[in-house]
Amino acid sequence: MGLVTHDNALQSTDFLLLPFGHSLHAVVINQGGESMILSGSCLCGGVQYEVNGGLSDVYNCHCSMCRKLHAAAFRTCAKVRADDWRTVKGQELLKIYESSPGEFKVFCSNCGSSIHTKFNAKPEVYALPLGTLDTDPGVRADRHVFVGSKAPWFEITDDLPQFTEND
Repeated sequence: MGLVTHDNALQSTDFLLLPFGHSLHAVVINQGGESMILSGSCLCGGVQYEVNGGLSDVYNCHCSMCRKLHAAAFRTCAKVRADDWRTVKGQELLKIYESSPGEFKVFCSNCGSSIHTKFNAKPEVYALPLGTLDTDPGVRADRHVFVGSKAPWFEITDDLPQFTEND
């Protein structure tokens, strides 16, 4: 295990890959060698959050619920430890919708942006839609899931593995 460099448009960002469950956990490292806090916000800016830890299990989900929630062909999301999450601003704007038994979508009540998903079965983990991040997470999706439910008007053109379910 060691540092991996990821080149982006501004400058190189280093991140450390650590084990987290059955996948790797990426911790973004700044130029000074310290872990970097990821920040994000909703469309209206009323909700702002920080993630002081790594992201894991990054994938593109094509299920109909993700497509409808994000009004897009798919949602790119990652897992984050609930203890690493901090709502910086707008806690009072957050509303919760139970989309499936035990699965709760947290969103901004002002603009509707999806902030994260909480699970009764795994309260220690949130699913974070990467589209609300304001900083580069240093990770990329490694697969497409629920492609059996993908939008018929969208064609997957990359070489990432594709799964009918979330295998």
